Amino acid sequence: MAISTPLDPFLSGETSKKTRTLLRIIILFTIAAAAVSARLFSVIRFESIIHEFDPWFNFRATKYLVKHGFYSFWDWFDDRTWHPLGRVTGGTLYPGLMVTSGVIYHILRLLSLPVDIRNICVLLAPACSGLTALAMYLLTSEMSSSPSAGLLAAAFMGITPGYISRSVAGSYDNEAIAIFLLVFTFYLWIKAVKNGSIMWGSLAALFYGYMVSAWGGYVFITNLIPLHAFTLILMGRYSSRLYISYTTWYALGTLASMQVPFVGFLPIRSSDHMAALGIFGLLQLVGFFAFLRDQLPGKQFQTLLVALGGAIFAIMFVALVALTVSGTIAPWSGRFYSLWDTGYAKIHIPIIASVSEHQPTAWPAFFFDLNMLIWLFPAGVYMCFRNLRDEHVFVVIYAVLASYFAGVMVRLMLTLTPIVCVSAALALSHVLDTYLYAGTPTEKPADGSSVTSKAGKATANLSLRSVRNPLIGIYSLVSKSLITSMTTGFLLLFVAHCTWVTSNAYSSPSVVLASRLPDGSQHIIDDYREAYYWLRQNTAQDAKIMSWWDYGYQIGGMADRPTLVDNNTWNNTHIATVGKAMSSREEVSYPILRQHDVDYVLVVFGGLLGYSGDDINKFLWMVRIAEGIWPEQVKERDFFTARGEYRVDEEATPTMRNSLMYKMSYYNFDKLFPAGQAQDRVRGSSLPAVGPELNILEEAFTSENWIIRIYKVKDLDNVGRDHQSAVAFEKGHKKKRKAGAKKGVRVLRED
Repeated sequence: MAISTPLDPFLSGETSKKTRTLLRIIILFTIAAAAVSARLFSVIRFESIIHEFDPWFNFRATKYLVKHGFYSFWDWFDDRTWHPLGRVTGGTLYPGLMVTSGVIYHILRLLSLPVDIRNICVLLAPACSGLTALAMYLLTSEMSSSPSAGLLAAAFMGITPGYISRSVAGSYDNEAIAIFLLVFTFYLWIKAVKNGSIMWGSLAALFYGYMVSAWGGYVFITNLIPLHAFTLILMGRYSSRLYISYTTWYALGTLASMQVPFVGFLPIRSSDHMAALGIFGLLQLVGFFAFLRDQLPGKQFQTLLVALGGAIFAIMFVALVALTVSGTIAPWSGRFYSLWDTGYAKIHIPIIASVSEHQPTAWPAFFFDLNMLIWLFPAGVYMCFRNLRDEHVFVVIYAVLASYFAGVMVRLMLTLTPIVCVSAALALSHVLDTYLYAGTPTEKPADGSSVTSKAGKATANLSLRSVRNPLIGIYSLVSKSLITSMTTGFLLLFVAHCTWVTSNAYSSPSVVLASRLPDGSQHIIDDYREAYYWLRQNTAQDAKIMSWWDYGYQIGGMADRPTLVDNNTWNNTHIATVGKAMSSREEVSYPILRQHDVDYVLVVFGGLLGYSGDDINKFLWMVRIAEGIWPEQVKERDFFTARGEYRVDEEATPTMRNSLMYKMSYYNFDKLFPAGQAQDRVRGSSLPAVGPELNILEEAFTSENWIIRIYKVKDLDNVGRDHQSAVAFEKGHKKKRKAGAKKGVRVLRED
């Protein structure tokens, strides 16, 4: 006899379905709210401010879009960057992020809500994280019939540090909306494959086009979906559903992606996109041969398949090779090679290797960003192997590729996180469903059918178990309680870990540093904004600022001054020129500064405070990049001692101590300490008793904690048009002044 409970009227029939649906909706909105709230630590602890480096350009571009309109933004030529080259900005960026913020801004204005564009930009990433959680629920629900799997995946995605690291408030980067589009595009693709629907395929293409306009990582989708289709074909799972979904997605998605000027004709002329095109052609062949198989006898069909199929494949392969050799199809980019050879970028493209997020991922980073999900991940992938429907094949392929790429490059941890959340949710939901529901008299399976009578019969015959049909399930209350309690404990620890990581590691803006005083109170270090504000208030509107490319976007966004290089890094030679000026002697650097109309030089120095992200620590990358262009004039080995050490103390090499970067960093630094006791706290080195001298630059500004140092380029007289060495010129100029003073004659400035 089934046991009745007071909840039976609410857990049966239509009322039960409505109650469960309402409960899921409430839980999902709670998860979305938690995802948004977890990303607001930076606003609460500091203020509403744009973080990092790239977001400052995105913010500046968004302000231009809002102020001047879409078409002016599309044709925008920015003459205040990459001086004297400038940048065709409208055609060299992914506009999706800026357009999204601009649309939100105008909608709010239309509703008479005058929200500042800065606040929209700051809060866009947290808002999209809530949408990502909802998209993750939809995607995971397609993989499992258990509703708990989707809810768990949404909760994991909402608070996992691997995603939070690029979506906190103020992190106004392309990934702010791109991860939502990535997850939702995959959901639409799975729906299209399962239903063979043109509608779902068209929606997948639409959101894929949106993704292309938002982030360069769209290439991951461009290759993952074709790989999924190709694997299904190899597994003998070709069907009209696959044909309809893929051809619809590829045709419409390619047309949509080509509307972005920065992408243009790359989908049909770049090796990065050839896999998608190749699978599109392969599907046409497979569909054609499937048609012939129904029309011809078996033996004739096999002969035709071998002959015609082999000929078509050979022709297509030869055409691909010929088009690649002729340059019609662009070869693989250096970034692609760096994914398969971790040492490639350091040798051939040092500017890529110089970026910290392009380094291989350390093992602790996986546990730091994913915590307990990292050991649930393989269990979820194994469960997909057990069923291996078409959508499960997609999960397996995604998991394998993303795991490899995340190990090669720190930044790609972002693409691994979604599939880890899906797999972990599948595994954990299976555990919870097993230990919470199996064997209970009023069990409700995932399909909603009742098994009360079966459970009642099984309960009545517990003493007479059948050997042929044994009872399977967890019936012990002790084991259920133990496993459920342990799982709950792990989940609570996971939430605590995610909250701590978000609060302490991922919510500090790079332009505002924080430290702890001896009494435990927080101390704000605001040297970056102090220096940029000084530039904005004390320099001419057209004063050109030279710094390493890391700070270009911030200078343009906060100081509003023209820069020589910035984080776009599109011109390696121009960046190498800055590296050469920084790593050379003054007499070599000065003509470079004057040739590029440089008025001020900015360096970041952390020796006083112990700030390790300064330019001395980045200096070798400047040297390597410059050496790639001028190997005879700049040599990395000249900056190392005979024992191969990189030093800044008394044992530093003459090349190091005479470089402009060294002199700007340590100029007047020794005066802060008693004689002979100057100490670099970052490198733990005692500096020479006598500090360096500067002849071509004069100190204009040093921030409170000496993190930012700005020097003004001296306008020395009689700078020859043949760019004679500044030192030789300065000596001759001093002699002229002495002679003129004796004669009482004013020395005239020569052209």
